[in-house]
Amino acid sequence: MTDAFDADVLIYAAAAGHPLGRRVRTLFPAEPEGIAGVGSVLLLPEVLAKPMRDGKAEEVAALVGLLSRLELRIVDAVTAEVATSLSAAHRLRAADAIHLATAVVAGADRFLTNNRRDFPTIISEIDITFPEALG
Repeated sequence: MTDAFDADVLIYAAAAGHPLGRRVRTLFPAEPEGIAGVGSVLLLPEVLAKPMRDGKAEEVAALVGLLSRLELRIVDAVTAEVATSLSAAHRLRAADAIHLATAVVAGADRFLTNNRRDFPTIISEIDITFPEALG
């Protein structure tokens, strides 16, 4: 099974003791080089900018550790076209549409997010999975 990740679940996973984060971290293989899934390169500024700005080196290190275990995909023309269609169909903002399109184009089985407002489970292009549904 291939998982795709939204920014919020990675932020939870990087936070020590976060109950939803613990569930997300179980998706990351035990071996240090193991790949947990896919995501858009947009995850980099989305999850790293604030802790870098705030000088939170431990949080940055934890997030970089998680991001390094994802196959980060560029936003190419195909992904942008799919994002445009998804944005129109589901009223998504550009960044959210790109995250979802990255998952769809990569052939991921599910998209992990805790953003219920923008990613309702009625989205049919991919399985939308919230952290509490994880083991």
